[in-house]
Amino acid sequence: MNWIAGSVLSALFLGFYDLSNKHALRENAVLPVIFLGTLSSAFVWTTLLTIHSVAPDALPPMLVVEPLTLRQHGLLFAKAALVATSWVFSYFGLKHLPLSIAAPIRATGPIWTLLGAVAVLGERPTWLESLGIGTTLASFLGLSIAGRGEGIHFHKNKWVGFIVFGTMLGGVSGLYDKYLLGRVGFKASTVQAWFSIYLVAVFLPLAIGWKRRWWPRNEFEWRWSIPFIGLMLLVADYVYFSALRDPQALVSLVSSIRRGSTLVAFAGGLWFFHEKHGLRKLPAVAGVLIGIILTILG
Repeated sequence: MNWIAGSVLSALFLGFYDLSNKHALRENAVLPVIFLGTLSSAFVWTTLLTIHSVAPDALPPMLVVEPLTLRQHGLLFAKAALVATSWVFSYFGLKHLPLSIAAPIRATGPIWTLLGAVAVLGERPTWLESLGIGTTLASFLGLSIAGRGEGIHFHKNKWVGFIVFGTMLGGVSGLYDKYLLGRVGFKASTVQAWFSIYLVAVFLPLAIGWKRRWWPRNEFEWRWSIPFIGLMLLVADYVYFSALRDPQALVSLVSSIRRGSTLVAFAGGLWFFHEKHGLRKLPAVAGVLIGIILTILG
């Protein structure tokens, strides 16, 4: 699959992932939702690893996980720890903010990835890519103005701060993905399998602490959307990792296209969750889309 087509497909499933998250988190405890969502992903890959160990020729090559050294396991555990930190901040922000606000904020992730790619990987944005970044930043400002109609002041609301910080960490994770898949040379299946398993290991102590009430916390209610969090992310990330393995793929462009998921999440927030002021937010969301298109054309 062409890396651009893969990035677009990843964006579609990432939008479904955002919708599943919002449905699962509404008036619900955050940590068990995260833990059970990651557990569903880990269950899929653990099953595939077991099948491969019993019948090595039973799986197609794209699902085969290569053997790793201890150092390589450490690299993937570091990715899990980085993503887990990003998710904790992002999930708490997503729980307390409308999806039509939270999703466009998360869509600014390519800005942080592109800036990091310029500083660390030596990538150089064209003038169109730079224009796309500026358009996205202006759209972010417009979104903050629209959010005031719902009593959300970006400079005062701590949940906005949570989701912005989580998004910045997600940008760092995007750079790390390019390093793992491009320079280290991991297969997409290897990264995804061990990343999913190590996420469970990272979140397990937090889940135990929540269960034992080590801190004040909300109650948990099971919802059908929880396993879909892990499953939608599995598909989105697998296609994303596959796109990054293409030698011609630029991490800044892949990340920009992938954040087109905000359109799916925005439409779903209005349709399924009946969020308010959709028309007021639409120009800002459209600005995010225009910024992504400019980045692609660049």
